[in-house]
Formats: sequence, structure tokens, C-alpha cells
Amino acid sequence: MKLSDFDFDLPEDLIAVRPAKPRSSARLLLAQGGTIADRIVTDLVDILQPGDRLVLNDTKVIPARLSGTRARSGDAGNTVARIEVTLLEPQANGTWSALVKPLKKLRDGEMIVFSDALSATMVSRADGQALLAFNLTGDDFDAALNAVGAMPLPPYIAAKRPADAADMDDYQTYWARHAGAVAAPTASLHFDGPLLQALADRGVTMSYVTLHVGAGTFLPVKVDDVRDHKMHAEWGEVTAHAAAEINATRAEGGRVIPVGTTALRLIESAARDGELHPWTGPTDIFITPGFQFQIADGLMTNFHLPKSTLMMLVSAMMGVDRIKSVYAHAIANRYRFFSYGDASLLLPDSA
Repeated sequence: MKLSDFDFDLPEDLIAVRPAKPRSSARLLLAQGGTIADRIVTDLVDILQPGDRLVLNDTKVIPARLSGTRARSGDAGNTVARIEVTLLEPQANGTWSALVKPLKKLRDGEMIVFSDALSATMVSRADGQALLAFNLTGDDFDAALNAVGAMPLPPYIAAKRPADAADMDDYQTYWARHAGAVAAPTASLHFDGPLLQALADRGVTMSYVTLHVGAGTFLPVKVDDVRDHKMHAEWGEVTAHAAAEINATRAEGGRVIPVGTTALRLIESAARDGELHPWTGPTDIFITPGFQFQIADGLMTNFHLPKSTLMMLVSAMMGVDRIKSVYAHAIANRYRFFSYGDASLLLPDSA
């Protein structure tokens, strides 16, 4: 498989920079078997059947973008430099890996001050990333970060506008629970309380898993032969309770439909011999055409970047030619793309 197999031309004006309001009013492309239908997200109440189960990622996005200053005294006198930080991943020892700009303006052992309450010390650097030790931990750290941090909008939105107060709510799922992601599971952004209640009344059940989405989700594929691509690892958990719920749905003939590629990747990572097992730890599963899905019967997801690993994943779900026709329809009918864009429901079988 070549990278060019997953390329397409996307008009720039189809990249969404704000979400639909309300969330559940976004458009929904239903690709079921060989058919395509133009719907809206609230139509899930009619499309899904009693006994179906949605799998939802309950990770919580942290406001990982920080702006601070570094002060230094030396031969040149007292100098102050503006330092921009994007948190990437917490480490076992309590430090954080981070992108620091400009990295050359910061020496090991120097402090970045973000607010009266929050600061961090540069511990070390490697491979273009910094390791930072913050002055606070636990709830105190969370509170200080929420006070001064900004949501880490994807590059294709950040290039068009800065994050603002609206993103603190818009870029967070309705059920966000476990802090640790630096990117949102964006298919889940289409759900709100009334829709969840309507689905429950319909007899559609939900299970929650956790995958902390990392900044690596935006890394481009740089190899022509996609088999040579190395996926970034992300930490996830499938509890014994969630595994039992999902296995019970399958045993009873219901469909298991993950909401988002993150939930799908996690449950397929935790699958063995057609059953879902409890899982805690990192996954770097790379799903490409030819992959045999063990748990997922379909997928609700947004529209993805050309030549991305997520395009390869949806191609694995539907088939390369089929997904090309789905995306051609979406572009021709002016669906909104990427994180704040519209959604698709991909059901390989017509049942």
C-alpha cells in the first residue's frame, strides 16, 4: 500500500474552525453497505437499533498550551524571554514531556513562570522535546493549569485562529472524565445530554473506555510504503466492567459501534479470539486495509486528513474504493471536515 492511495483534494473552505451549535445539529453522512444518505447527528436515534452499544472514550482534554516567561541574569544584564509550551505526556516520575518554543532560549535548570501559581523547571531535552518539572501536583496542578492554559487546538485550526474561551467547552466531550489527553476524541463532540437521553430511551446502551489522545495523532506519515510507518503509542484502559458489557452485547446479537477512532483502536487492541479483554497500558495499533476487526461492527467518526493513519483506518473499515466514494460525496455535498466538522457513520454491512 502506497501513501498516495489515501490522498484526496480537499477545498480549504471545508475545514471547520468552529463546531455546529448545538453539537448534535451537525450533519451526519450515513454510509451503510453500498448506500449513502445525508442525515444529521440527531438521526442516530432512528438509525441505531435497540440492543446496539456505543463505545465512548471518556478521556478529558487538558488545556495543554501555556505561555510564560524565562528570566535570566548574565553578562548582558537582566533578560526576559517569552516561552510557549505545549504539554505532550505525563511521565511516571511526575514530569511532563513538552514542546517548547523557542527551545534554544531555555537552559536545563531554568524556570518558566506561567502565573503567580504555576511554574516549571527545565529538566532535560531530547529529540526536540523538553522534560519539565512543575511546582504543583494533583488537584493544585489541575486548578492552576485550568486557570492559565489554553486548549491545544489541532494545527489546521490553530493556523486559522487562536484558541479562546469557547474552546474550553467546545473542544471537550460531554462525558469527559479522566484528564490526560492533548487532543479531543472529536467524533464524541457531537453528543449532548438530550441526544444521550434519547438514545437511552431507544434502547441503545453505552460503555466507556479511556484512551488519552496524544499530539502524535497529528504527526504526518512520512514513508511512501505505509507498512514502514511507526505509530505513536497512547495510554488506554478497558475496565473489566466495560469488557463484560461489550461482550454481552455481542453475545446477544447487538452491534458494537465505537464513537471515534480512538475508542475503536483501543477495543481492537484489547481483543483476542473474538472477545474483548480488560486492558491497561499503551497501544500503538496501526489499522490498515486488510485488518480483521474482532469487536467493532461499525464506526462513527469525523472526516480525516488526506494521507493520514486515520484515513487508512476508515479504509480498513469500509474498503479503499468505498471510502473514496464516501469522501467524494462528502466533498461534493460540502460536509465540514476535521475536528470541528461533521460526522460519518460507517456501517460496512447493510444490516
